[in-house]
Amino acid sequence: MLIETPRLIIRDYKASDSTEALEFLGDKETMHYLPEESFTIESIKEFIAKNNRKVAYYPIVLKEEKKVIGHLYFEPFFGDHSYEIGWVFNQAYQGNGYAFEAAQALMDWGFKEKGIHRVIATCQPENSSSYKLMEKLGMRREGYFKECIPVADGWWDEYYYAILKSEW
Repeated sequence: MLIETPRLIIRDYKASDSTEALEFLGDKETMHYLPEESFTIESIKEFIAKNNRKVAYYPIVLKEEKKVIGHLYFEPFFGDHSYEIGWVFNQAYQGNGYAFEAAQALMDWGFKEKGIHRVIATCQPENSSSYKLMEKLGMRREGYFKECIPVADGWWDEYYYAILKSEW
């Protein structure tokens, strides 16, 4: 897959992306709201190899710098008609509209090219940057799930957002 926006390229992972992916996937603060632990260079290499067999994560490349600055998750959820989207970005590149630009382009591709009916996204209520992005993308909050995800120090609550193709 290859999607281009004015500033970004969304594509499949390459083995050579490991070092740049480590900058965000290996950062504990960036990974705070994700259930996975921060990655090591070895676990990133394994992650990329597995992803290339069953693609669900797409790196976001900043065109100007030719640098991987984050990735999007996009995978079927409740069958091929609905997909879940998620994102994680290098802290040095947050706050510049890249996540919105990339997510909007990927969702547009999903609705128009793949014929998806619905896209959902989730986040913890404390992750205001993420749910504000969901709202900016036109998604609506459909649920608030209390203590639904077990984590090492207890439970996470989750917001559940969605948008339909007809609303896009």
